[in-house]
Amino acid sequence: MIILIILGLVVIGGSIALIVVGLRAPEIDDNAMLLERLEEFTSRGEEINLEEIELSQPFSERVIYPLARKFGQFAVRFTPENALRSTKRRLELAGNPGRLDPSAFMTFQIIAGGAFGGLLLLIFMVGHVAWPFSQKLAIVIAFTLLGFFFPQLWLSSTIQRRQKSIRKAMPDALDLLTICVEAGLGFDAAMAKVNEKWQTELSAAFGRVLREIQLGKLRRDALRDMADRIGIPEMTSFVAAVIQSEQLGVSMAKVLRIQADQMRIKRRQLAEEEAHKAPVKMLIPMALLIFPSLMIVLLTPAGIRLFQSTLGAMFR
Repeated sequence: MIILIILGLVVIGGSIALIVVGLRAPEIDDNAMLLERLEEFTSRGEEINLEEIELSQPFSERVIYPLARKFGQFAVRFTPENALRSTKRRLELAGNPGRLDPSAFMTFQIIAGGAFGGLLLLIFMVGHVAWPFSQKLAIVIAFTLLGFFFPQLWLSSTIQRRQKSIRKAMPDALDLLTICVEAGLGFDAAMAKVNEKWQTELSAAFGRVLREIQLGKLRRDALRDMADRIGIPEMTSFVAAVIQSEQLGVSMAKVLRIQADQMRIKRRQLAEEEAHKAPVKMLIPMALLIFPSLMIVLLTPAGIRLFQSTLGAMFR
């Protein structure tokens, strides 16, 4: 009994630690942090010791996250290759939140499932719930599966939120690209301006394209990879138009202006689509919450009067 309680507490604590690690800010860069500490040691004039620099990192960076990766790598051995590719693809579409890789994400899933099931098992053991063992086991298994698939739901929500943010930012970003190109800047310099002026998912994607180009990748390949990482038709169309403009010698400013107009029309259409969906989404809370409340408020006085009348006395 005590061993099971301790095991449940360990699982819950490990899951909380992993959630903190998995949901950490994506903008944190390990190399940048290491260089910052290295510069700090150098500015002090102290002798540089790599062990001290390593120990200066947070506990989660030194212990928790490496252990999670090791456990995930062990779980990866028993995972089909298609599932790994699908997880990697979904992480790319989500913008690599928390810089998770498939192994760490699988660890996240396993421990989240263990946390949900372990918490419910702990409640059953401590609370002495008078249910049959088979019913308890079924509920624990159901909650374990729910916890296992909860990270997938979170990842899907992150993908949708990121794609929606990029769709919303594309018309304004293309306007800025058009202005910069018409002012005489090259396309790469225009993307650098967008990356410099804004702090959005789209500007971060442009910044990654620029870094890949600086490392020697062709512009068209870097743009195609960006479209694959984002996964929306609007970005694919934009990248195809830019590549064709570059290959055929068409004016880049004209192409960007046409694309900006199309993206703005698309954004307006999406807003109208969401507006048309609003009445259908409001129907469920109105039918379950608002209408019953109105019926109670409106009919209760009439029911009381009817109960006190002569007609109500006939049914007493």
